[in-house]
Amino acid sequence: MSPSMARAAEAAPAKGTAMHYPCLMVGLLIMLTGTIYPLLFTSANGKAHHGLAMALFWAMSAGLVRGVGFVPRAWVWKLLFSAWSCGVSLGLAAYLRWSTFATPWLG
Repeated sequence: MSPSMARAAEAAPAKGTAMHYPCLMVGLLIMLTGTIYPLLFTSANGKAHHGLAMALFWAMSAGLVRGVGFVPRAWVWKLLFSAWSCGVSLGLAAYLRWSTFATPWLG
């Protein structure tokens, strides 16, 4: 093993890389709910709601990435896959779901 690889192996894990269970649960919940009830990603008329799907998939991706403890190095990816972005995208999904069209089960 080369000296640079040995130093990399001895390096302590970065601060804040522990598992983040709330984000992980959000990611898993969106994944399972979307698998069991795919109509979650549709509008009231049954067509795909692409904005809602994008926001939910962003929340799921950010939740799974941050939930398992991975923190990207580049600032762009840190911004897109942080716990805060998981919450923001989940809020955006809620806004799109309940403000842009009537939900079928509420009339």
